[in-house]
Formats: sequence, C-alpha cells, structure tokens
Amino acid sequence: MKLNKRPLVLILSFFLITTSTLASTNPSSNTEQKEPFGIILYNQLKIDRAILELEREATDGNTESQYYLGEALRKKNRYMTPEAQHWYESAAEKNNIYAIIQLARAKNDLCAKVGNCPPSKKTPAEWFELANKLVLPKAQNGDPESLYLMYEITLNREWLEKSANAGYPTAQYWMAVSERQGEGFFLIPGKREASVKKWLLLSSEGGYPKAMMDYLQILFEEGDVVGLRHWLETAAATGDQAAISNYGAYIAHTPDKIGYPLDLVKGYALFTLLKELEDSGGIGRYVERKSEEIREKMTSEQIEKSLEVAKDWKATHPPLSFFPDKLGR
Repeated sequence: MKLNKRPLVLILSFFLITTSTLASTNPSSNTEQKEPFGIILYNQLKIDRAILELEREATDGNTESQYYLGEALRKKNRYMTPEAQHWYESAAEKNNIYAIIQLARAKNDLCAKVGNCPPSKKTPAEWFELANKLVLPKAQNGDPESLYLMYEITLNREWLEKSANAGYPTAQYWMAVSERQGEGFFLIPGKREASVKKWLLLSSEGGYPKAMMDYLQILFEEGDVVGLRHWLETAAATGDQAAISNYGAYIAHTPDKIGYPLDLVKGYALFTLLKELEDSGGIGRYVERKSEEIREKMTSEQIEKSLEVAKDWKATHPPLSFFPDKLGR
C-alpha cells in the first residue's frame, strides 16, 4: 500500500510557518556542497529561474540537473510534456534511477488520462523492469537507499521497513507517517505513538528536516522545552526555511516561546536571508512583517552587525530550501 505523502499535522499555534514538501539532506557547509545551482533554485521553489539554470546544466550533461529539469517541467505544466520526458530519458540513459521510476509512473500521469502522452522509448512496464533490474541487487546487499527505492518501485511496505531498519532517514520518516496513518499492528495502547516518535527521532538524527519538524510537534505536545530548543536549532542548520523562520523569530523573542536567550542580531540576520526566497511558497508577506517587527527593537549598529552575521551563516550553512521530495508526485 502506497502512503499518502502528506506531512504530519503541525499545531499552528506553535509553528509560525508550516513546512512545505521537503527532500532528504544532512547538514553541511556551503563550502562542501557541490549541488548545481539549478537544483538549489528548484528546492527554493523558484521554478522559472530554476528551469533556465537547469537547462544550461542539463545541456552540459549534468545527469542530476537533467532529472530535476524533467521534474520542474512536469510540475510546472502539471503533466508529462515532451520536453520533460526528453530530459527524464536523457537522465535515464545514464541509469539515473529516479528518472527511470518517474518514466515508469507515466501511466498514472495526467497525460495518460487525457490520452496525449508523448511517445516514449520504453513502455512504463519496461521502465519498471529496468528500475527493478538496477536496484534489486543493491537492495539485496542491504543498501539502505536501494531498499527504499524498491519500496517506491513495488509499493510493498516491507521494503520501506527494511530500509528504515537499515538506517535510511527518508524511509524512517515515512515509517512514522505510515504508522500515524494506521499502518502496522499495535495491540498495546501507546505503542503506536511510541513507535512514531522513535522513527521520527531516528530520521531526525539522520539529518532529515521533515522529520525534525514533525518531531518538534511531539516535543511541543510533551512540553519538552529543552528538546524543542535543540531540535529547532538543528533543523534551522539544515537550511529548512520553516525551521529558520521559527528559530529566527524565537531567538528575537517575536515571540519568546521556548526560552532562547535574546539575540536580535542573529534573528534579524536569518530573516534577511529568508528575504532571498522572495515570495516562494507564499512566505514573502510573513517574512517582511516579521523582519519589521524585529527591526523596530534594534539599533542601527545591531542592524549593521546582522548583515555580517547573515553573510557568515550563508557561507557556513546549506542553502535555504523547502526540501521538496526528490521523487515527487
């Protein structure tokens, strides 16, 4: 059974902005990050700009950019266009498994429903066969990501559980989602909730921002302020825009929800960075309003200092991101 890929519900009175869709990442510095700029723009939901940059990178032969260009074009148009399929197939020819899976799913695309799917080099069944051929041997050898991809290929939840037990953060997150939605058998009251919390913690420890944000909800419900402070700061360090907006607001005491020491300079710096997202995800008005609220408390010297802090954060943290699922629907 395929899971309903929706984030676990967040209490809006705690989270100022709920996270959108995210993709798996581990915190790292920008100096270590080799991600193409087009993919960064895609993850920031700047789709039109991303397409222009991804086209350049894809034409230069970057396989990941070819895949993401297919994703961007398909999502922008809401169906599999000939151009999107071309770039998926370009990536698939280099054995990009994500592109192969998306091509296999074309039978469920809107184009299939209206009968205008572009001609493909293989049938969906043939693409699925290729995906299985490439992934199954690695999964049988215990590769965590391949175990998860077998779940995406087969829709068999046993592969998801194997991947989660093998330590793959994305699978651990979706195990939590599946159990929250009623999957699995738990006879003893409270065991389901405990298992959901366990998977979210493991996924959070593996660096998955979506899990961190959902784990924060559990900590909030339990009144674990120490845990809240730790995991919100950790989530912000991944580049997750929702975590950064909450962390920035709380350290600037606008409002003071969980007892962070007051730091107007850093709080304002983080909102300065969030302005770079413009109105991606519809956050523009909120960011502007919150920035003004913090700025009213600051001296001109503090505002000047915040520009340096923002520059340093940007140089030492991953890019801002909404983390859309890599294997999007």
